[in-house]
Amino acid sequence: MLDLTKLKDYKEPITMLTTYDALFAKLFDPLVDMLLVGDSLNMSFAGEKDTLSATMDMMIYHTRVVSRETKSSCVVCDMPFGSYTDKHLALKNASRVYQETDAHAVKIEGGESRADIIKHLTSNSIAVVGHIGLMPQNARLEGGYKIKGRTKKEIDQLLKDAKVVQEAGAFAIVIEGVIAEVAQMITKELEIPTIGIGSGNQTDGQVLVWSDMLGLYQEFKPKFVKQYLNGAELVQNAVKEYVKEVKSRKFPSEEYTY
Repeated sequence: MLDLTKLKDYKEPITMLTTYDALFAKLFDPLVDMLLVGDSLNMSFAGEKDTLSATMDMMIYHTRVVSRETKSSCVVCDMPFGSYTDKHLALKNASRVYQETDAHAVKIEGGESRADIIKHLTSNSIAVVGHIGLMPQNARLEGGYKIKGRTKKEIDQLLKDAKVVQEAGAFAIVIEGVIAEVAQMITKELEIPTIGIGSGNQTDGQVLVWSDMLGLYQEFKPKFVKQYLNGAELVQNAVKEYVKEVKSRKFPSEEYTY
């Protein structure tokens, strides 16, 4: 598995993208350091309004097909909502990930409140990526997606969360939706790498949802997302051209006929 700590030491930013299938895993694998099979697939892939109904079986299926086509990237499986409510359930489900896929690690949302769970997993040979700040699995509890690090109380808790996650044995930590200066502060305090999303450019790496980054997810566009391709328009234009040629019997022409 990629030594992320060395990248942090060398100050080389870590690249991560979400990936949900074998096709895109094969395309992304040679280019990015880490592939996250995120529970975000429940929204961008399955069309749900949030991540909460993603299941363990769903995550394992997608992680299996992604890891099958991955040769060099570090593959991380998101542990879905309800799959790690206590350390025994967490170990049972994380063990399934290791037994049924070739993933290198699992990702767990939560800081201080999840430290005992992370410690239990790492003590049982499960590599863990932490996740603090804005946590999508808390969206209903908090009444939406709330940026973190605006008050001293929040800043103090974020710093504590990051340190206890590191002490529990996580080898990296995602910092989502945190004020940039606070994310930078956390990054400087930790020995393990931080991977930001919506948390400025001074973390040790960045992650984006692939369908956001390629302009395919059209329901909404968060402020932190840069679209590197107008994917939805390109795909729709290609489909329109296909339909037009089929309707006019231009396709298949002799060139595409046996």
